Amino acid sequence: MNRIEKIDIVRGIVMVIMALDHVRDILHVDALTQNPTNLNYTTPILFFTRWITHLCAPTFVFLAGTSAFLYFSKTKSVAVTRSYLIKRGLILILLEFTIINFGLFFDAGFHSLVFQVIATIGFGMIILGILISLNPKTIGIIGLIILVFHNLTPLIPFAESSVLKTIFTPLFAPTAFPLFSGITFIMGYPPVPWLGILLVGFASGKFFLESSNKPFLKLALVSISLFFLLRFINIYGDPVPWSTQKSFVFTLLSFFNLTKYPPSLLFSLITLGIMFLLITITPKINEKVKKILIIFGKVPLFYFIVHFYLIHLITLVVLFAQGFHWDQFSFASGTFGRPQNTESGLTLGWVYIVWLLVIFLMYFPSKWYAGYKAKHKYFWLKYI
Repeated sequence: MNRIEKIDIVRGIVMVIMALDHVRDILHVDALTQNPTNLNYTTPILFFTRWITHLCAPTFVFLAGTSAFLYFSKTKSVAVTRSYLIKRGLILILLEFTIINFGLFFDAGFHSLVFQVIATIGFGMIILGILISLNPKTIGIIGLIILVFHNLTPLIPFAESSVLKTIFTPLFAPTAFPLFSGITFIMGYPPVPWLGILLVGFASGKFFLESSNKPFLKLALVSISLFFLLRFINIYGDPVPWSTQKSFVFTLLSFFNLTKYPPSLLFSLITLGIMFLLITITPKINEKVKKILIIFGKVPLFYFIVHFYLIHLITLVVLFAQGFHWDQFSFASGTFGRPQNTESGLTLGWVYIVWLLVIFLMYFPSKWYAGYKAKHKYFWLKYI
């Protein structure tokens, strides 16, 4: 198995999982009013449905850094790689605020501009493009410093209304503020903490040049062991400590209830640790399953964009089937078109069924686009 297959297979796995989270987020009956990781509300199956999808964003961001390393290894040119990374970063940010934002909300007025995972990858690529002349080890050290210590940034004593705080906060913490009349900017994925993961992914790219998966097994053991050690100590690594709950099961949920926005050190350790484990098992995956995952993994951005539109179209069909009319749909309120102040959507069991339908339907356009990319060498294809 070559390194590209490893990347494509693992990407494919998390893309399948990612669709579950987005179907739940848009269609689950309680998604608009309840947080699935709120221990006062959730159930173990709902918590797990959300928690397993935590793997997706760190894996995408890490492998974006890895792919940048492999591109650099191929071109062997700082100038060419820098140009590519900066251009692709800008394209990703543009796509986030246009095609992806519309696919998420179906809001033609763009009342909410959300800086999410694609934009944060774009930001990371731009910064990596600037840093690309540095030694990969140096870039990795910068990434590790960010990864380990960014949770300390809330301790910086900015004056409440200072310009520095206004600039600094959105880079490190979720933020929302008005841009223009009726338009709100939402920093959903604060880019600097995620940048740390991308830079570490770049520095780890050399392991994908090796035929052995032993480095990934070692990384998995170190990451997961550190997670359990630090989480058990319960002092540093996540802003929300775990605590004893009403039952052993819910105490376990509290232990694994981690902060994603921004990704805490413990969140990054366990999710990346699991990602490293997935890389080690890629040779053992059934060949037919592997081929399907590779197809998804070869076209991650295409899949990401199209699956939002597909989920949203299915959502509209469900709403019509539930008896709602077009004039009841709410697209400007951040509810994905679902009517406000009335119950709509599907129970969790149906969410899983729709998820499987989405995966089945996404296979065909993904296979077509993967073939199209393989047959054509248009310059724009390497950016999308």
